[in-house]
Amino acid sequence: MSPNPVAETIASLMPRAKTELAELVAFQSVADPAQFPKSECEAAARWITDALHAEGFQDVALLDTPDGTQSVYGFLPGPEGAPTVLLYAHYDVQPPLDLASWDSPPFELTERDGRWFGRGAADCKGGFIMHLLALRALKANGGIPVSVKVIVEGSEEQGTGGLEQYAEAHPELLTADTIVIGDTGNFRVGLPTVTATLRGMTMLRVRIDTLQGNLHSGQFGGAAPDALAAMIHVLASLRAEDGSTTVDGLGTDATWDGLDYPEEDFRKDAKVLDGVGLISHGTVADRIWARPAVTVIGIDCPPVVGATPSLQASARAQISLRVPPGQDAAEATNLLTAHLESHTPWGARVSVEQVGQGQPFQADTSSPAYTSMAEAMRVAYPGEEMQSSGMGGSIPLCNTLAALYPEAEILLIGLSEPEAQIHAVNESVSPQELERLSVAEALFLVNYAESKKR
Repeated sequence: MSPNPVAETIASLMPRAKTELAELVAFQSVADPAQFPKSECEAAARWITDALHAEGFQDVALLDTPDGTQSVYGFLPGPEGAPTVLLYAHYDVQPPLDLASWDSPPFELTERDGRWFGRGAADCKGGFIMHLLALRALKANGGIPVSVKVIVEGSEEQGTGGLEQYAEAHPELLTADTIVIGDTGNFRVGLPTVTATLRGMTMLRVRIDTLQGNLHSGQFGGAAPDALAAMIHVLASLRAEDGSTTVDGLGTDATWDGLDYPEEDFRKDAKVLDGVGLISHGTVADRIWARPAVTVIGIDCPPVVGATPSLQASARAQISLRVPPGQDAAEATNLLTAHLESHTPWGARVSVEQVGQGQPFQADTSSPAYTSMAEAMRVAYPGEEMQSSGMGGSIPLCNTLAALYPEAEILLIGLSEPEAQIHAVNESVSPQELERLSVAEALFLVNYAESKKR
């Protein structure tokens, strides 16, 4: 890293950053009270509130959003006439999944092999720490040249839209000249990257009922309709033989024109087992950034251990559909719902419930804010030029902000590079990436303020 006062300050702050991230990771802040106590999310929100107060933020508030969760807001005024930058992160996390598969406790930040492991370390509690580091470095080196708003969401992973609804009801709250979403990541460690596109998503729960109650499979099997078998039939209809998504009426042939993702690199990043092929067709970038992708993320059915020879009267599944830019998430929801209903066999009763939805997003990478970020990343990552990539994940708030503030520039950066394994077991963050991206964000704020004076 090129020696400069901001970089030196952030390097000196990294031990404190590790301590704070450990405190934040310790909160089991999964925004689903059916899995973890709501008090864990509330405690994480209070921690962030205290952190903003300690940094001198004004108007710090816990916002009760319509989905029953809390977001944290704060405002730090800058010099008179300075532009306003909104910094975003979220403190809620994905559930830890199989605890036995973690090499260290998921809610205990653990250093191993040069990385810090823990649920939320990269996605996205580390993103909030990144914002703190950038602001602290600027305060120690002449002051923060912009007005800063911070918003830290409490239910991003659930996709329940609490902050989007709150922002729509209070449009003045998050107004800004530019918005930095700290919830994506570099294409790989050491390669500075801004995210140009995000796939949107829709989340549906489907239930199939065929019988008044479970039946003995020996006595009735062969004639009585089995709800689990019907569900398997429906779910199988969502993919073609090569694994491509096949939702009736949904286009699946778009292509990606941008940064390439070599197949051998993807296999390594995704940890695909030897001899197992990738699914679908086209380039990897086509498949994960430009096309829809359906995933069955849960099924309610009897576990193997303790299973009885029974026909199932009912079955449920939860289905996620990622929606690329150029397609409308609401229309995709309608098409997926119609597909599930039309492919349910034997006249079985089927019901579909929507539990989440977010539109895809496409950034304007020609904006002045991107030029300022490219200059900052050139310093934070010596010898590297900023790249633009897509991201297969979703951040529904982006479209809400773009609609509310059409003049605002939106940049997406973050700590979720492939080795971070977000949403999986053994999630981790690279402290080197945390340090370099904090430098980049701090220098961006300086560059952006200067660009507004010209």
